[in-house]
Amino acid sequence: MQTNFTLAQLADPKVAVADTIIRKCVHCGFCTATCPTYVLRGDENDSPRGRIYLIKQTLESGQPPSAAVTLHVDRCLSCLSCMTTCPSGVDYMHLIDIARTRIEAGYRRPWADRLLRRMLGAVLPHPRRFRAVMVLAWMAKPLGLVLPQGRLAAMLALAPVGTAAAPLRPQVFPAQGQRRMRVALLAGCVQQVIAANINAATIRLLTRHGCEVVIAAGAGCCGALTHHLGREDEARSFARRNIAAWLRERDRHGLDAIIVNASGCGTVLKDYGHMLRQDPHWAEGAAAVAALAKDVSEVMAALGLQPGVVGEGTVVAYHAACSLQHGQRIRQAPQTLLNDAGFVVREPAEGHLCCGSAGVYNILEPVMARQLRERKAGAIEDTGPQIIAAGNVGCILQIAGGTRLPVVHTVELLDWATGGPRPSGL
Repeated sequence: MQTNFTLAQLADPKVAVADTIIRKCVHCGFCTATCPTYVLRGDENDSPRGRIYLIKQTLESGQPPSAAVTLHVDRCLSCLSCMTTCPSGVDYMHLIDIARTRIEAGYRRPWADRLLRRMLGAVLPHPRRFRAVMVLAWMAKPLGLVLPQGRLAAMLALAPVGTAAAPLRPQVFPAQGQRRMRVALLAGCVQQVIAANINAATIRLLTRHGCEVVIAAGAGCCGALTHHLGREDEARSFARRNIAAWLRERDRHGLDAIIVNASGCGTVLKDYGHMLRQDPHWAEGAAAVAALAKDVSEVMAALGLQPGVVGEGTVVAYHAACSLQHGQRIRQAPQTLLNDAGFVVREPAEGHLCCGSAGVYNILEPVMARQLRERKAGAIEDTGPQIIAAGNVGCILQIAGGTRLPVVHTVELLDWATGGPRPSGL
């Protein structure tokens, strides 16, 4: 795609990156077939190709983003299915990130939208704040049945009923038997409050297979939530804090990997090197952390599973989270592990399409998120499973809202199959 940036515009590093990305697009349209919002709406502006053109026009004009451009960029899930499909290697992920930061800096949203986005950015990345809000959300949950089907109703619907867990404190979990690896676990933010069982299962699974697991002091939210809200400085601040914590742990005691069990977080961790590439103080450390970051399925595939004790013949529908299959290009490891554990694994039709979770997309764009959830849940149920497994907590909560089948994390099943407790979700 031809661009027409001035030399003055290209002096802006972000515009220069955008120019390189946009020029790779040959307008073939392959991306439209795998874009969830285009599949739903059939609107060119809600396809990756259309959004690329809108972003190009906005950057070339030098004007603040318009309401129309903001609308179509906001509708993007950042599922990155288009990048898997694209034959030209267009780096859509970083282009849409540039667009979001421009919108955040140059477009004044309606006050209610600004308030909601600020609230999400101020609460979700901070486990203690989020835990307090969850208690209020559970008390108000019955209101979701009578509220209009908008953003507030969507937030209440996503709040699972239960006890909000306290954040994991810094500590070390010793390996069982001979130590094979020493790894840090990203405890996360939202997940450790509303689904603490996932971290618990991950720790049991790793230690059972010879990993010493450390929760590093100072590590917290990966920055994904604020990053996708266009709040670049805040996302980088979270990244720097994590990098400092993990490099300190690596230098003192050694680290073989940084384990992530929320694939949305893993995609961002693996992108730290790009995020901080122009920061002379942090670029090297960011690249080192990005190289250490591994999804839990990657490490377990390398370690190999112990013989299973349960699970033989149980039919599991595996939902491939977009951030895992498109963002990290990990497609076979989780299914292979489930098979090795004795489960009968089935993959639903349209497995490349997003479930509609996408971070906080199901709160900010509840109508399309609900349509995608219904489509996904229907495709999963058509496989006739007993259990649904996924590698991302957002997907788990989203899909659970559209089906009566139990939805659990892949590591919970692997933990159960190799000697751990039966997942509470079952």
